[in-house]
Amino acid sequence: MKLKTRKVFGKYIVADPAICHGQLTFLGTRIFVAHVLEDAASGMNWDEIIKNWHGSITREAIAEALELSPRALLDHIDEYADTADSR
Repeated sequence: MKLKTRKVFGKYIVADPAICHGQLTFLGTRIFVAHVLEDAASGMNWDEIIKNWHGSITREAIAEALELSPRALLDHIDEYADTADSR
């Protein structure tokens, strides 16, 4: 998806074509939301995530990313379906 204009998702997440090629980042940073979601999925403590990103994101920003991610997955789940009958 090639963005032409900036889109804001909630209070902390943005996709701006002028920043990181329009990938989802945390507002005011170049920190990819996907990277923080990967940290959280690996079981990393939120305080450790914040420390890992030098305090550039907040607990509230992490919470928003985690709240939005299930909705995004459900909206696009068919794109990830394995249609091969390999089992």
